[in-house]
Amino acid sequence: MDRPALKRLLADIEAGAIDIVVVYKIDRLSRSLMDFAKLLEVVDRKSVTFVSVTQSFNTTTSMGRLTLNVLLSFAQFEREVIGERIRDKIAASRRRGMWMGGFVPLGYLVKDRKLIINETEADLVRSIFKRFVKLGSDTKLARQLAQENARNHYGKLIDKGALYKMLNNRTYIGEAVHKGTAYPGEHQAIIERALWDKVHGILKESPRKRAQRNRVQSPALLKGLIFGPNGVPMTPTHTRKGGRLYRYYIATSALRSGVPDRSPIRRIPATEIEAAVVYQIKLLMQSPEIVVATWREAKQTVKGLTERQVSEHLRRFSEIWAELFPAEQARIVQLLVARVEVSTTGAGITLRTNGLGSLMHDLRANSEPQDRAA
Repeated sequence: MDRPALKRLLADIEAGAIDIVVVYKIDRLSRSLMDFAKLLEVVDRKSVTFVSVTQSFNTTTSMGRLTLNVLLSFAQFEREVIGERIRDKIAASRRRGMWMGGFVPLGYLVKDRKLIINETEADLVRSIFKRFVKLGSDTKLARQLAQENARNHYGKLIDKGALYKMLNNRTYIGEAVHKGTAYPGEHQAIIERALWDKVHGILKESPRKRAQRNRVQSPALLKGLIFGPNGVPMTPTHTRKGGRLYRYYIATSALRSGVPDRSPIRRIPATEIEAAVVYQIKLLMQSPEIVVATWREAKQTVKGLTERQVSEHLRRFSEIWAELFPAEQARIVQLLVARVEVSTTGAGITLRTNGLGSLMHDLRANSEPQDRAA
């Protein structure tokens, strides 16, 4: 009844612009007895003739109206039987683990009506599951994926809603789900059952408890490293407003009672300055100067290490960083950053070149399992 053309027809009938309605078969107009009764009510009220080209009946007589109702009853019965057969066929196919169409999950492509793993996308899916286990927060992970411009194969950003659906999609463990029941699928799994169980062990916790745990586990990355315009140290602090936690770095001079604070920057949001420092570190890891300096430091303790190998490890720094625990991230920042100086025009970062050798050991340790898997 919501078809645009049918609505236009009814409007023209009400306006008196129609004398006769001609259909090929009556069930082409509607297969519902109730809907057809409403249509006939409008037609009779406006004295419009209703004609079927292939079916002969006269609705002005009782026999004609009976014939019409019988034809409509069979039409509705046919529609319902077809629907039941289709639903039964889909259910039976899903029980056999067959792919029956619909939204194709990230990590798969459809070939010959079967799900085939797309290895490039599958690597992203595995990374997302592993990073969720590390972070324990879908909000943080969704924010990171947005910064990395991660998208599904339809070109849409992987936001928090899409991430939640992905983490709960049993297709990734090789199952086919129909009406809440999971069956072994014909397709290959992307995620191992052990990793799936870890993810859902975290998801079973309440979001509030997960958020509280993540706040406790998130250390201040720049503690002891950040200084204001006058060389005044800044210390981490936080406040709560509306049930939310806000972190800052505040000048220590502002904490001294009875001492006037003349610093042009009293406090700075922790999330923003930490993100800026980490972003600059990631950029520096790609520079030829840092590659050479890291190689010179690391080759003293790693025999046979080549500059190309160092470049490859540093290229994967961003990927490995996202999989580290917050405490590990803080340790690497303390290892690499000597000082962060904040001014009214920006922030300057001083690196520790003697920490590059230790960083290379960490990157090689984190890369070895992936290299063996490859």
